[in-house]
Amino acid sequence: MSIILWVDPGTTTIWFALIEKSKNNLELLDYWIVETPPKMELKYKLLEIWTDIWELLDIHKPDLVSIEKLFFTTNIKTWIDVSHARWVIMYEAIKRWIEILEFTPLELKHAITWYGKADKKQVQNAIKIIMKLETIPKPDDAADAVCLAYIGALNLKK
Repeated sequence: MSIILWVDPGTTTIWFALIEKSKNNLELLDYWIVETPPKMELKYKLLEIWTDIWELLDIHKPDLVSIEKLFFTTNIKTWIDVSHARWVIMYEAIKRWIEILEFTPLELKHAITWYGKADKKQVQNAIKIIMKLETIPKPDDAADAVCLAYIGALNLKK
């Protein structure tokens, strides 16, 4: 049995999803969001993110952390800030010798729908079917969290 933690990094909102992988079964354990106040200084946001990821890794003891890669954006300040948040998350996983896999949004969409340019609704419906969920995870970014945890589970070598 393996536990996969997916992280969609950000500085104001960070999405997490937790999947348990056993022989031929994947089970969505939970998904949730951690938020920091929008006007908070970056250094304090990073401290809060570090505290949250430290607790999550300590409690759930995942075998793999699957994290979304950043893609280029026109807002370079946001990109740099989110890069800092990714570093904090990855650093905590590396310190614990937890395997890390990274996926781009395009890779995520392609793995779930077989089409890299799928829209959010297509991704949501696909993950609902694949994970045998009664409803689509809400809000939209929650489905992304579940997707990346699922892809991480498929790529886990255990």
